[in-house]
Amino acid sequence: MTNIARAAAAIARPQALAGLDLLASAVVLLDGQGKITYANAAAENLLESSLKALSRQKLAAQFLNSDELENICAQAREHRFADLRQDLTLERAGRDPLHVHSIVSALDDPHDGLLIELRENQQHIKLEREERILDQSQVNKELIRNLAHEIKNPLGGIRGAAQLLEMELPALHLGQLREYTQVIIKEADRLQTLVDRLLAPHRRPHIVGDVNIHEVCERVRSLILAEFPAGLTILRDYDASIPEFRGDKEQLIQTVLNIAHNAAQALSQRIIAGDAQLTFKTRVARQVTLTKVRYGLALDLHIIDNGPGISPQIRDRIFYPLVSGRDGGSGLGLTLAQTFVHQHMGVIECESRPGYTDFRILLPLP
Repeated sequence: MTNIARAAAAIARPQALAGLDLLASAVVLLDGQGKITYANAAAENLLESSLKALSRQKLAAQFLNSDELENICAQAREHRFADLRQDLTLERAGRDPLHVHSIVSALDDPHDGLLIELRENQQHIKLEREERILDQSQVNKELIRNLAHEIKNPLGGIRGAAQLLEMELPALHLGQLREYTQVIIKEADRLQTLVDRLLAPHRRPHIVGDVNIHEVCERVRSLILAEFPAGLTILRDYDASIPEFRGDKEQLIQTVLNIAHNAAQALSQRIIAGDAQLTFKTRVARQVTLTKVRYGLALDLHIIDNGPGISPQIRDRIFYPLVSGRDGGSGLGLTLAQTFVHQHMGVIECESRPGYTDFRILLPLP
C-alpha cells in the first residue's frame, strides 16, 4: 500500500481529506460499489468535473472504455495486493482521452474501499510523439527523394520530345499546333519546379553561424507587414535574455516565414475585419528532451494567430508534403519548416482550435 493510501485509510474525519488537495497527482476514493466518495483538486482538474458532480457516481462511468480500470479495481478488492500499477488510456465522450499511470490500492476498511491515483503520462506521450514525428520525417524524406528522381527522368524526356516535335511541325500548321507543344513544355517546366522545391531542403548546405532569434523574427515581421500592411497586427513578446546560438540563419528565417505567412493567409477574413493578430513569443525552456537528447536550455518560440484554426481533417497531417488546407497551396511550406527545424536538432509542434493556432519550435541552446 502506498503512503497516500495508508494516510487515506487512517483518516477518520472528512475535513482531514483536504490535505490531499496539496498533491499534484489525482486521488480518488471509491466505496465497495465503485462509487466516488472523494476526489482531490487534482482529480477534479483531470476529470474536468467538481467533487459535487462526481460524488456517488461510479468512476467507471466517466470513461467509455473502463473495462481495464474495473478489472484492476476487482483484483485489488479480491487479492488485497499492496497496489496495482498500470498505464491506461481512458477515453471520454467529446473530449481528448486521458493517458495516465494508475495506482490502485485497497484500503483497510470494512467497506472494500479503494484509493486510486492517476498521474498523466505527459512526458512519455511527448517523447513518443516526437519519435513518431522524427520517423515520419525520415520516411517522407526518402519518399520525396525517390519520387522526385523517378519523376525527373521521364519529365526531361517528355520536354525534349515536345521541343523536337515543335521543330518538325509543318509551317502551314505551325501556328495552330505550336500551342499544344507549348502546353506540354510549360507543364513539364511546372512539374520540374515542383520537384526542385521538394528536393530543395535536402540539397541546400547547412551554413552554420551565430543566430539571434529576435533578428530572425524581426526580419519575418517586416516581410509579413510589407505584404499585409493593413488589418494585421503583429505582437512581439520577446525574452531578451535568450542567448545567440549556432545555426543556419537563412533556414530559420525561411522556417518562421513559412509558418507566419500561412497564418497571415488564414487570417484573411480577420484582416478584412481589421482585428487579425499574429504573435511572436520567445522564452527559455529548461531541462528539455529533444529527439531523445536532454538539454539544459532550449529556445521556446511560439508563432500564434487568432485565425479560424486548422481543419481537424488535416490537423494530424499538416507536416506531410503536399497537404494543404488552402486552395492553391503547395503543401510544402510546413514540410520545409519541419525539415529545417530537425536539421537544428529541434522539434516543431502545433496546437490549434478555432480562434487560436500556436506553432511551437524548440531548439537547443548552448
